[in-house]
Amino acid sequence: MSSNPSTLVHTRSHALQQRAERFFPGGVNSPVRAFRAVGGAPPFIDRAEGAYLVDADGNRYIDYFGSWGPMILGHAFPPAVEAIERTARHSASFGASTAAEADLAERIVACYPALQKMRFVSSGTEATMSAIRLARAATGRKRIIKFEGCYHGHADGLLVKAGSGVATFGIPGSAGVPEEIAQLTMALPYNDLAAVEAAFDAHPGEIAAIILEPVVGNAGCIPPAPGYHEGLRALTRREGALLIVDEVMTGFRVALGGAVERYGLDPDLVTLGKIVGGGLPVGVFGGKALFMDLLAPLGPVYQAGTLSGNPLAMAAGLATVSYLQDHAAEIYPRIEATAKAVTEGVAAEAARAGIPLTLNRVGAMWTWFFTPDPVRNYDEAAKSDTVAFGRFHHAMLEQGVWLPPSQFEAAFLGTTHGPDEVEKTITAARAAFRS
Repeated sequence: MSSNPSTLVHTRSHALQQRAERFFPGGVNSPVRAFRAVGGAPPFIDRAEGAYLVDADGNRYIDYFGSWGPMILGHAFPPAVEAIERTARHSASFGASTAAEADLAERIVACYPALQKMRFVSSGTEATMSAIRLARAATGRKRIIKFEGCYHGHADGLLVKAGSGVATFGIPGSAGVPEEIAQLTMALPYNDLAAVEAAFDAHPGEIAAIILEPVVGNAGCIPPAPGYHEGLRALTRREGALLIVDEVMTGFRVALGGAVERYGLDPDLVTLGKIVGGGLPVGVFGGKALFMDLLAPLGPVYQAGTLSGNPLAMAAGLATVSYLQDHAAEIYPRIEATAKAVTEGVAAEAARAGIPLTLNRVGAMWTWFFTPDPVRNYDEAAKSDTVAFGRFHHAMLEQGVWLPPSQFEAAFLGTTHGPDEVEKTITAARAAFRS
């Protein structure tokens, strides 16, 4: 692959980027949007509908990151839009309880029986941070285990060997996190049970919880090895630690009940993210009632948020989750089949062109790793040819296919992607690999 000059006009986006750099570090409000990992300047989005994004210059793209996962029903899903408009007429926020909170919770519990009780928050970072605080309170312990390349938000202590943007920029952790806090987090290789057992042996009675991406999405898509989840559950039970399953990315995506359903997991706590709010800012943490009842006002663990259970997010979430629940038998097989067609089609084009590529896919999330070797953990993902990925990303973008702008981010599709989008994507990949 070689880098081709741009065939699309980006004049307006470039001007908007220059203006944004006057106000925001790097011109962005989230680092991975900056395209630093792939080079060049990012298009600025004007609108989106279904499977497509349209930028400020009028260029149209097939969207394969879907606001980083939640747009499983496509952009501007009409029932969600209508619900938001209807609710906004009564005010965007009350700072008080509404019936919609329990309406949405009831739908979530029907899909996630493991969530005996829950709390709505405003982001995935809030959800994971709160779940860890709860685990520490429940166990009286300080240490946690996470896995290398897994991103659980930007709270202090969770940025140790984190994936996603941290991996994209080659940062081992984050400045501003006190060493005393970082030392309480042990980052271990994913898919390595022996390393987890050794950590428990080295710190008996000190580990409060394991926090797990059940399918890694923030170092690229990495599935669990057979028996891995079961092994983690057995170890946490034996050692009196909690198992926190972070489904901010996989929730309602790899199955109606997420990875908990797909893999038959029995978590103590679960975190969910933006898909629960139809793409609006929302997060959830919940799980076994004996732990959740430690939260104020019932117990000593304080957690609060003025916008928690925000009525707009509840309305959009209820429209989205209800539709997924009511049409699950049709939706999930269809998006998995579409994902299989597009991912294997692109991989086949790479093979024909002699481009080393490894495909990892779970349901409708996947990564094409630019390496000939299997990818089972972050160290193996990190061996990918990120320069080749950057060239591929740009070649696809110039042909109207927008992939996540990092080798270390999973891609997604939804119900609005169909045979036309699959064909266009494979055709674009054929040209990209042969350019």
